Amino acid sequence: MREVQLSTSHELLWSIGELAERAGATVKTVRFYSDQGLLPEAARSSGGHRRYGPQALERLQLIRSLRTLDLPLPGIRRILEDEDAAGRALENAVDSRLRELGSELKALRWREAALQLVRDCPPDQRAGRLRLIGALNTPPSTAPLARFWRTWLPPRMPRLATAAFLEAAVPQPPDEPHPSQALAFARLHAMTTAPCPSGRQPQPDVHRAAGAGGAALLYAGLVEAFELAAPHVRRAHDPHPGEALDAYVAAYASAYRSRDTHDFRRLLAARLSADPRLDRYWELTAIVLTPPGSSPQPTPGTADDWLRAALQRDNAGAA
Repeated sequence: MREVQLSTSHELLWSIGELAERAGATVKTVRFYSDQGLLPEAARSSGGHRRYGPQALERLQLIRSLRTLDLPLPGIRRILEDEDAAGRALENAVDSRLRELGSELKALRWREAALQLVRDCPPDQRAGRLRLIGALNTPPSTAPLARFWRTWLPPRMPRLATAAFLEAAVPQPPDEPHPSQALAFARLHAMTTAPCPSGRQPQPDVHRAAGAGGAALLYAGLVEAFELAAPHVRRAHDPHPGEALDAYVAAYASAYRSRDTHDFRRLLAARLSADPRLDRYWELTAIVLTPPGSSPQPTPGTADDWLRAALQRDNAGAA
């Protein structure tokens, strides 16, 4: 009976090499996880060598399974240390890694689109293409575009109003860009980061006339008007008076603390025709937002064009 007990005890404790062999791992791997405190030792031999039991084998197999998911060691440690919440910890770790992989895949797709841009353009354009795409992060950031609009918008405009307008005006880079979309976004980046020729950002007259408070009312109303006009732009309807135009005029009327009258609409059309335009920005934005072969997606710029044309038609009818 005593011999059986000794034999069983010996079989339940393994050296680092025996544990590595049973787990199909290397001794270096076992030692690394042990040094990290992830793999418990059952005992030490009289010579000070590590001895491991069946629990260590199960733990090692779990660690290696988690590593196949490419989970980082801190996440694995949290899963192993909190047995009561192991399921929740594993779910959180997997979700976190999925988000990281999504970002990595998006970056790879943008690099692929950039390489295709360089490969497929004429040789005399490659240097220019390289400069354009070389200025972008992968995946690209929208921060430069947002900064551009923040300098365009009036100072001291309320934060919520600014955020709502930026959401409408700044296009989000597609996760799987076509080379044409990548090129358009690179040109947007170059346009919004280049210094203004005059040394200062041109501002529409409505900013100066309405002030920060009036501009907040204006841009909140414009976002609503653009949303109402977007279906008409998408379906290529001819510009015409209606709910979208009324919301558009009401936005300007509230900014100027005026009423929506025929005279106001005529004055508004004249003032809008004198304001600086950002046509190139909106052309590039439409390319970024529209997958090749699809109908162009409406932008605030195309909605504004449609509404201005509707205003001109309404004024002509009133005259």
